Amino acid sequence: MALIDCLSTTEALAAIFSDDGVLRAMLEFEAALARGAAAAGAIPDFAARTISEAASGKGFDTAAIAAAARAGATPAIPLVKALRDRVQAIDAPSAAYVHLGATSQDVTDTALVLLLKEARAPIAADQQRLDRALRRLSERHASTTMIGRTLLLPATPITFGLKVAGWSSAIARSWRRLDDAWERSLVIQLGGAAGTLAALGEKAPGVVEGTARELGLRPAPPWHTDRDRLGAVVTACGLHVAALGKAARDVSLLMQAEVREAAEQGGGSSTMPQKRNPSGCALVLAAATRLPGLVSSYLTAMVQEHERALGGIQAEWPIVSAAVQATGAAVAALAGVVEGLDVDPDRMRFNFELTGGAVFAERAAMLLAPAIGRDRAQQLVVGAVAQSRESAVPFAVALRDAARAEPAIPAGLLDDLDVPERYLGESERIRIRLLAETDE
Repeated sequence: MALIDCLSTTEALAAIFSDDGVLRAMLEFEAALARGAAAAGAIPDFAARTISEAASGKGFDTAAIAAAARAGATPAIPLVKALRDRVQAIDAPSAAYVHLGATSQDVTDTALVLLLKEARAPIAADQQRLDRALRRLSERHASTTMIGRTLLLPATPITFGLKVAGWSSAIARSWRRLDDAWERSLVIQLGGAAGTLAALGEKAPGVVEGTARELGLRPAPPWHTDRDRLGAVVTACGLHVAALGKAARDVSLLMQAEVREAAEQGGGSSTMPQKRNPSGCALVLAAATRLPGLVSSYLTAMVQEHERALGGIQAEWPIVSAAVQATGAAVAALAGVVEGLDVDPDRMRFNFELTGGAVFAERAAMLLAPAIGRDRAQQLVVGAVAQSRESAVPFAVALRDAARAEPAIPAGLLDDLDVPERYLGESERIRIRLLAETDE
């Protein structure tokens, strides 16, 4: 894993998208093409065996292939030349059948799809960890009351379980979109020079079917300038990381010293021993910062010319690689955050008191309105809020004092005004419904 990329990927994904991983995927395509062509009767069996043997060996110079790629604007040209030279050394007649009927973009596109196929499993495993951790956290804190915050300021009571269920539901929905896009992207690219498969003649359908089968991909018509499947993956990555980022943002805000309601295990500071930094959240939010730009770049690159693109296709590999790796890094980081999250219900309760009870103003107005009318109720509540702020008297006390002058207000109506559990509305039903969405 490169130092410059270490915060934007995972070890598993870095290995998949490494030089060796990319080279392996391109060679896998060439070997599968040979075997598929042989099965369709387009090339001799001995040639397919020789090409597969040469493609499975080590010793290809990735640095030389990368350097030579600039001359032809694709790594496929020097890769195919290196493979043909190796086949020539093993069995000269077989060299004529290397890369038969394919074009450079068939190699690079299918290799990219193979990398996506391989990357799917480790990200899905971390997503399952995250889903389980979110559900456990929500269930554990189904009745833990806390201040709901709107526009960053205290609003009305909610439960922490409801907040977590909201994270869980959005993350599950965005994952389903991504997983569906991922599945749809797993198709072979094999079209030849202009997407007609003319070089393979009547054997073309069999070669496509056989090569796809060898690679564990679905056959499809050539899609050299139809980039919507990969575009759907990249944009779905953007949506998923945004959902992950929302949860990370909330956790980091709850972790602030002035709030202290929840905290990830975090990391330390190089100079300040007292600090417990939200490092996992930082990784998620870094990915959420990068993804919109990557999505925009990919959508821009999708507008491609005629049957083969100039520039657009050359832009794609680093965009897709970065988007997928950033997504995987964000999923893994948030899973770790949620699994190790410390929640402080006592601090949540204490923070109600820090508001002086003003978070119950809406409830007070709703309780009083049937007895004295909406306008008079609002006047009493606004006055009590002002009195509470000026004299440091709890809001509930100030309102009860004011209510004594209103004979229409029933006795005891405001007795439990500042009990959070009495003003949670449909919180629990909504929480359960949100969690149910994660199972759909």
